Amino acid sequence: MCREGFDPGVNSFVQYYGSKEPDASLLMLPLVGFLQATDPRMQGTVDFIQRRLVRNGFVDRYAPAPHVDGLPAGEGAFLLCTFWLADNLALQGRYDEARDIFERLLNLRNDVGLLSEQYDPEARRMVGNFPQAFSHVGLINTARNLAKRGGPAEDR
Repeated sequence: MCREGFDPGVNSFVQYYGSKEPDASLLMLPLVGFLQATDPRMQGTVDFIQRRLVRNGFVDRYAPAPHVDGLPAGEGAFLLCTFWLADNLALQGRYDEARDIFERLLNLRNDVGLLSEQYDPEARRMVGNFPQAFSHVGLINTARNLAKRGGPAEDR
């Protein structure tokens, strides 16, 4: 993974071996204990994801590519992936950025506090599966990661 999945030219782990594209699932690497979030390769990966996959403050899973996945463009940004970005920023000591993202996500909840799977930043509405358990797991984990040291992400 470190030899074939990291591209020094883009200073990031990539979607698949030989790719030059990011994938938001790479934000899980520190969250499962594969690498520290402060590892320079992860710092580069987080920066690359922020440049290429963040749309109006929310994280897309990846850039759609019909030759890769056969799916058309048009998905919403994934809320869980956006929580993962906040977790990585917190683990890198970038707490203000992480809190800003977390508060942006909290502001999406409906009147009873529920979140969907995705968010359409252009239309400003929740889309996808609703309610989505994974989004709520992300909310809980990120809240714990921001509340004190030793949250779920740091405890890996």
